[in-house]
Amino acid sequence: MIEIKFSDIIKSSFPDLKVIQVETEVENSYTSSELWDELLLASEQLRNQFSLADLNKRYSIEATRKAYKKLGKDPNRYRPSAEALGRRIINGKGIYRLSTLIDIINLVSIRTGYSIGGFDISKIRGNILTLDAGTHEDIFNGIGRGPLNIEGLPVYRDSLGGIGTPTSDEERTKISEETTKLLMLVNVYGEEISLEETEDMIKKYLIKYAGLNSYFSKIITSSNF
Repeated sequence: MIEIKFSDIIKSSFPDLKVIQVETEVENSYTSSELWDELLLASEQLRNQFSLADLNKRYSIEATRKAYKKLGKDPNRYRPSAEALGRRIINGKGIYRLSTLIDIINLVSIRTGYSIGGFDISKIRGNILTLDAGTHEDIFNGIGRGPLNIEGLPVYRDSLGGIGTPTSDEERTKISEETTKLLMLVNVYGEEISLEETEDMIKKYLIKYAGLNSYFSKIITSSNF
């Protein structure tokens, strides 16, 4: 199992931070019609619930934005992924149909407002990830975004460098069609949907759509250290 640690700056800045860690063996594939229909339904419900002006006041998203500000990052320039996805939906731009694992992550993010990291475990170097604050020295290539300035963003690092922030994950450890061992990290800076309900949602979708073979989950807080 991957061990998750919080750096001193994360522990002192966010004493109430909770992270849901999920590790699982799964099958990735092209997104089924049934999963796609669930994504479209969740998108429609989001549009009915929030206006563009109100989205950043959604409790889970607002809490993540406050975390950015606390570390010195402007959340209007580097939006949390849950907010960016929600804005795209509300603006009527639609969502991309990608792969089963990525679309499950997107579905859970839409329903909860949490920014979720998804990683291919086989590409992670070492068995420890440390959640820390990004610096100007970090080299980080966001998925589909190229070089990303992650100074002031919360970032998970393995032995080679950063692999995930609430804004974007890194190309090096991204999910692909060949991914069979999945790590999901749900970053909860403010609890809108209960952790237990979120865990149950993830497991349900992985069983239903991703041929779940094994499953491990854990809730990590500052009190774990």
